[in-house]
Amino acid sequence: MDKIKPASWQSRFWAWIIDALLMSILWYLLMYVYDLSAASFTALGYYGILTFLYWTVLEGYRGQSLGKMVLNLTVVGQFGESIGFKDAAIESFGKAFLLPLDCLVGWAALPGSGQRLFNRISDTVVANVDEEGVCRIETCDN
Repeated sequence: MDKIKPASWQSRFWAWIIDALLMSILWYLLMYVYDLSAASFTALGYYGILTFLYWTVLEGYRGQSLGKMVLNLTVVGQFGESIGFKDAAIESFGKAFLLPLDCLVGWAALPGSGQRLFNRISDTVVANVDEEGVCRIETCDN
């Protein structure tokens, strides 16, 4: 079985930017409605929980957050299989709460793999989706 070709860090970054912007808009609306202070430590914790739930639910259900949908990316298992909510939760934890550390460890300890630390822990890969499905190492040029 062919392994999956990881998406570029650049496309993953832009998908994250789209998700972060959407979640920030939602977060500021919630802060306004519930009269929360943006600077409070509690508010930051709630924002982390909101983003964690967003990524876990969408990526566990269909493998894609809204940002990934826009950029034709998906989260799959090492061989292209769908992931479940457990894998999505593990993968999303690093993104929502420990992103700088998650990326730095991935770049330093897993060079050339195209994975963050929490992708490796959850056995997931963020891959490009083309007309024929998920790009595999031997079959996808992008």
